[in-house]
Amino acid sequence: MHTTGHTEPRPDEASERNEHGVTGSTDGGVQVQRSRRFRRVRRIALCLFLALLLPLLAAETALYINHTGDPADATHTRNRDALWLGHAWVDGRKKDADVTALARRLEDTGIRDLYVHSGPLEHNGTLPKSVYPRARWFIDAVHEKLPGIRVQAFLGDVLATESPDGMRLENEHTRAAVLGSARQILDTGYEGIHLDLEPLHSGDRDYLSLLDALRRETRSRDALLSVAAHQIDPLPALHSVFGTFTGHPKWWSQEFFGQVARRVDQIAVMSYDTMQPLESTYGGYVAQQTSLALEVTPPSTDLLMGLPFFHENRFGHWSHAETVPAAVRGVRLGLSRTDADRARFGVALYIDFAATEADWRAYKEDWVR
Repeated sequence: MHTTGHTEPRPDEASERNEHGVTGSTDGGVQVQRSRRFRRVRRIALCLFLALLLPLLAAETALYINHTGDPADATHTRNRDALWLGHAWVDGRKKDADVTALARRLEDTGIRDLYVHSGPLEHNGTLPKSVYPRARWFIDAVHEKLPGIRVQAFLGDVLATESPDGMRLENEHTRAAVLGSARQILDTGYEGIHLDLEPLHSGDRDYLSLLDALRRETRSRDALLSVAAHQIDPLPALHSVFGTFTGHPKWWSQEFFGQVARRVDQIAVMSYDTMQPLESTYGGYVAQQTSLALEVTPPSTDLLMGLPFFHENRFGHWSHAETVPAAVRGVRLGLSRTDADRARFGVALYIDFAATEADWRAYKEDWVR
């Protein structure tokens, strides 16, 4: 028997040559391939995570820095502030004693306007008189106990922009009905209309047409037209990007904000529900929003920045971050950097029934002084 120098494999060594001529276990080769694929997927996932995380960290750092510095000394109330009030003031739940308490609360503040929830509007734009039966009583009581304070009808509805249900502004009959509802409620004695339609997408031409019609009506009556406004893109075109991935654009472009501001007497920015995790970044965000809004709001329009007089914890709003002190500081910083001497400027407090003593104290100490 001749030997060749190669040892024959034993029967219990089930092996085979792979495509490279290397003898090895079939199971081992599969495991190697799986391990390589896992490492490749992990590297890709890490790269994607960093690609998303690093811009976010950069943005949050910028907001933190935006919260630093000292506001100008003169950046305090111009006595053009506003307060959003709940529906209880016009549906019969509030009494004379409540108005007396409200009058005491508003003493020595800068509040000039009350936005009293007097709706909501129906999806077709109409407004049942049954939803504000005590409006005339409240208006008269305010005029008696709070002379100089104006009472505006806070009207709103959900728009059918992101769901099949809601108001459709593209329908001209609906817009005509909203105008009719404005006439109806101004006849009650309100001194203005405060409109809040959400979610309102940036660039909505039908909304601008509605504002034009409402402005003609309010001017003919020497009444005010004011709106609750969405926040402005903190980054260029962010509303478009966010809308593409979520279906909810959230922000307005700065250009559209300016188009709205030029059509109204007052524009109140809903500068809360910002998704900010810290007081410092929230304050920096409000400072940025204040500057962006000041840049495009004409001097003839009152610009009001919203203060969070409510306390919730949910996605988009953390009460430990969105505080009145942080918001006021942000407002003062933005005002200082952009237009410190602007006269037609104030803050708007949302909302009376959720406010705490700490909220009122911070507003008075930090903004009214």
